Amino acid sequence: MNIAVQNLLNSFENLSESEKWETALELLKRTIHFNNFPALTDEELTLSAEELFLELDQTEART
Repeated sequence: MNIAVQNLLNSFENLSESEKWETALELLKRTIHFNNFPALTDEELTLSAEELFLELDQTEART
């Protein structure tokens, strides 16, 4: 990961929750048309879903 990407991610972490959602949505819109990404494997999809649900559980536990 290069410095520009690291800076972008660090800046992202300093955003409010609503700004993070807005930024993530915009990034998804901009990357959906990339044709050179290989399809995700079932294992990659499962791991991503697991991470997402664990994060959601942690968020709900704090509220």
